[in-house]
Amino acid sequence: MVAALLRLLHRTLRYEVVVDPAGVAAPPPALQVWCVWHRCILPCVCFFHRGYKGAVLISPSFDGELIARTLELLGHRAPRGSSSREGAVGLRGLAVALKEGYAAVLTADGPRGPIYRAKPGAVKLSEYVGRPIGTVYALPERAWTLRSWDRLLIPKPFSRVVISWGPNLPPPRSGAPEDLEAKRVELEAALERARLNAERRFPPPRP
Repeated sequence: MVAALLRLLHRTLRYEVVVDPAGVAAPPPALQVWCVWHRCILPCVCFFHRGYKGAVLISPSFDGELIARTLELLGHRAPRGSSSREGAVGLRGLAVALKEGYAAVLTADGPRGPIYRAKPGAVKLSEYVGRPIGTVYALPERAWTLRSWDRLLIPKPFSRVVISWGPNLPPPRSGAPEDLEAKRVELEAALERARLNAERRFPPPRP
């Protein structure tokens, strides 16, 4: 039911693509690691639900199972894992999906936050597979905002949605802790840059 509703919602939305001067070319995304902030996962799913093959890391919780089944019905893969539990299993699943032609997608601050704080998983995956990290943020002009830790955005029908492509980052120089941390900080800044570029198009959505 959720998959059908998202397809229906997608048909009503109007998208505007914004590319950072230091960002990437317009979609489709390359076969690499991609990161979004957790709060914009629903507008991202609406935009990328057709014509894009993504493998999205999903929490192994019960709620995660429902999300995983929805994503699979929309044509994506959903390896299970998180930054706090079964993380290595999830990252290996993303690495396999990359080899099979799926872009690897992680919510950089998920699944528990804090909001806008990048976790190290995407950086570790980038170092492991030797591929860059792309950043993107999706902002609806009109949306319902949940009272959750991530202030999740649910686009309202017929809203405009900005798809903001942020900087593309090369893999870490090595797997040394200091290199991984430096890249994590760089990733966090790139995602924030994508978010701010989107918010300049119109004020943040209200509940």
